[in-house]
Amino acid sequence: MNICTRDGSRPTRWQVITGAPCSGKTTLIQALADRGLQVVPETARAYIDECLAGGLTLSQVKADPLAFEQKILLAKVALEAELPRDRLIFMDRAVPDSVAYYRFEGLDPTEPLRHSRKMRYETIFLLERLAFESDAVRSEDAQAAARLEVMLADCYHALGYAITRVPVMSVDERIGFILRHVDRKATRP
Repeated sequence: MNICTRDGSRPTRWQVITGAPCSGKTTLIQALADRGLQVVPETARAYIDECLAGGLTLSQVKADPLAFEQKILLAKVALEAELPRDRLIFMDRAVPDSVAYYRFEGLDPTEPLRHSRKMRYETIFLLERLAFESDAVRSEDAQAAARLEVMLADCYHALGYAITRVPVMSVDERIGFILRHVDRKATRP
């Protein structure tokens, strides 16, 4: 799959699972993996977990928002460069999520926007928010999560994506909803 789209981006079969903090992305990605589907876990969560295990606090990890967001962005870019574009892969966030996070932090989103235009994702699934719960890697609160949900949708829309909203329902129902949508797309002429 070496073709490019009209805008120069490279098309993929990748399915992006995005949404605000506490929307069930990690649980859904794990359930998809448990069903034998190829998944990519969230880069930021993996990095934060690693730093916490190394003895840092969340405040220390995120002390410099620009350095943190750049580290996550570049890790996502490197990871996506290695993935086969012709394989069905479910991703917990993708490079364009960094645009929203840069904006959320009040940072210039030029760099993540540039990288976001290199790949073309097949589908963007935005999970609607669940009841907010704090955890060790989540620095946002419910109000920030609501803002991020809007910013993520705006970011993907601005990049020319249609967003498929996944309502709040059980994990199995969400998986069924997503897989039916992917199957319908695959059978279109």
